[in-house]
Amino acid sequence: MMLLLPPMVASAGCGPKVDDMRHFLRAHEHRVSGAEYRVAPPDVLEISSAQAPEIDGEVQSIRSDGKIGLRLLGEIKVAGLTTQEIANKLETLLSRYYVRPQVSVRVAYYRSKYVYVLGQVHTPGPYPYTGRDTLLHVLARAQPTYLAWTARIKVLRPSPEAGERHEIIVDTDRLTQEGDTAKNILLQEGDVVYVPPTPLAWAGLRLRELLFPVTPVAQTLIAPAAVKASYDVYDDWDNDQSRRGAVPLPGF
Repeated sequence: MMLLLPPMVASAGCGPKVDDMRHFLRAHEHRVSGAEYRVAPPDVLEISSAQAPEIDGEVQSIRSDGKIGLRLLGEIKVAGLTTQEIANKLETLLSRYYVRPQVSVRVAYYRSKYVYVLGQVHTPGPYPYTGRDTLLHVLARAQPTYLAWTARIKVLRPSPEAGERHEIIVDTDRLTQEGDTAKNILLQEGDVVYVPPTPLAWAGLRLRELLFPVTPVAQTLIAPAAVKASYDVYDDWDNDQSRRGAVPLPGF
């Protein structure tokens, strides 16, 4: 089993390329990125306008055609726009009925874009992408297990170029213990966060995989003996109670 460990440990020494670093280290942009989030089906929008009660408080899910339907204004194409652009569009349409209307739009539920967290976490799977998601943010939600190698968190970023991707390895122990947030990277849509097991945990998981075909057979052989042993213990207890003149409970 120890022969399997050196390749893994050796690969741990490989640092990210400078080009990959350039694609990731933008955590300070999370406010701007969130403001530039472009909605798509089936995101859910919440619309507020004190001057226009027809649309004030409306909660609309973007349909597959990219539109929402509002009283007074009808069908409106919103897919591909930011919330500010949608608000501006609604204000322009409302200006036919109201003087200088003001509209506020926010995304109530993010449902069109995702990032993915895999590996040694309690809740793996897709997480809604909001444009403001940092690495520490999604890890706090996914909750790494005790098997996680948190000093070697890998983030994979797809590229529009065929066969190209970028990746970076982040020491989140350093982020949290030393307050070094320079590498608390801002995630993008489609990013994959992989939380690997520690070398020791990895060896244990591989060993369990190797022994898995044998385990059910062993349990089958052990089970009858365990059942017989438990019966013998019960039988001894029952005989002892009978000798003491114990009164049985009703229904037994």
